[in-house]
Amino acid sequence: MAATPHVAVLAFPFGSHAAPLLTLVRKLAMSAPSATFSFLNTIKSNGSIASIIASCASLSNVKICDVWDGVEEGYVPKGRNPLEAIELFLKAMPGNFREALRKAVATTGDVTCVLSDAFMWIAEEMATEIGVPWVTLATAGPASVAAHLYTDLIRETIGVGEGKILLSSLLSLLISSKVALTLFLFWFLESKSKLDELLNCVPCLLPARVRDLPHEILTADVNSPFACLLHGKATKFPLAKAVVFNSFDGLDPPILNHLKTKLQKCLPVGPFHLSAPLPPEPDVHGSLTWLDRLPSPASVAYVSFGTVMSPPPPELAALAEGIEASGAYFLWSLRDAARANLPEGFVERTKDRGLIVSWAPQTRVLLHPAVGVFVTHCGWNSMVESIASGVPMMCRPFLGEQMIMSRMLEEVMGVGLAAKDGVLTKEGVVDSLDLILQKAEGKTMREKVKALKAIAEEAVSEGGSSTRNFQSLLEMIVSKA
Repeated sequence: MAATPHVAVLAFPFGSHAAPLLTLVRKLAMSAPSATFSFLNTIKSNGSIASIIASCASLSNVKICDVWDGVEEGYVPKGRNPLEAIELFLKAMPGNFREALRKAVATTGDVTCVLSDAFMWIAEEMATEIGVPWVTLATAGPASVAAHLYTDLIRETIGVGEGKILLSSLLSLLISSKVALTLFLFWFLESKSKLDELLNCVPCLLPARVRDLPHEILTADVNSPFACLLHGKATKFPLAKAVVFNSFDGLDPPILNHLKTKLQKCLPVGPFHLSAPLPPEPDVHGSLTWLDRLPSPASVAYVSFGTVMSPPPPELAALAEGIEASGAYFLWSLRDAARANLPEGFVERTKDRGLIVSWAPQTRVLLHPAVGVFVTHCGWNSMVESIASGVPMMCRPFLGEQMIMSRMLEEVMGVGLAAKDGVLTKEGVVDSLDLILQKAEGKTMREKVKALKAIAEEAVSEGGSSTRNFQSLLEMIVSKA
């Protein structure tokens, strides 16, 4: 047994995964100064969360430990496959983490607990080997966790990949066969109908449809590295001593209540930006100053699709056209490289009611009274930040949990709208902005989301559910037993 608690923290170094994990570690370290937290992550990923690392500089009990990302010196990418880097990283596991952990133990002492991103389920095996508890953070929402938890049942009920196989075989016949064309059209209509079927096999996820599932659950290649990574996560969840969520009791009760019957301990301790606040983000581009000058409350569309995803160029252009036609004020966080896809003259024509910046302090923007709707990809962290700020959403999901969360947002919580058929169009943007910002339905959405905001604030207050859950987590994490 170690003399003092030493928590090994395994990060998944892609997308927005590392940031919430280090945010949680920061709060744990502040609450347990006698414990040491070794944060194992790649150099590149640490560079993307430099501001959070800087906020930990005064905490002597947070150690940043480098992990090899699996990329050999001089390696040239084979193509534009976005999963290539992930696959190289997975091939390097678990040896890269074992080596980093060995170094951490040599300088800090034996590990007493392993805390990891849920994607890093290899942490469960490492924790078992050294005889310590494993706790995991689900960086996605509870609905996504439930979907992955029932991966095998969903595959058995719906099937895996038959549509792609049939499509491929039929297309090969289309050139010479009118019969094949007829069969293809019949199959297409039947498949579309199946995609719209409700997930009756997992009642806690209703009214989610087959089309709302994370793609990896029904992928044709269930043996691909990424599909195996997510399936492994699903099988390991029940083994964790606790599964932590950046959520709060009262946000999606049916799903959280169900998960509490399937997991050893289900601990919503968020919203993180309220329960574990970081230093205020600097307003380097004057977004807040610009919002301060606007005369009407809840009149601005704040547009941001996060740091990873962006709509395809035609959809980005359609979004701009819809914003322009709507007449709404807008603040758009848009990477410089994507501006070339805006319609010609758009910036000049809308300069009196719009501001485009390369980055905005999102949590501060969402709390500004001028903001009336958040146009988002519906990533979990952004979704929770918007709800806890009392701002309804207009969603264009891309991947992962985003589809199912968009569905829940619209059909269950009633605080947002999803892009029709998952695609942004000029007409759809105009109609959605008009409904949310101007019509009675939008007023109802604001009332609902403000009610959820109040629940979030209560959860992180002294004695609130998230505060109590965090205390349980803290005791579990720093225990030497």
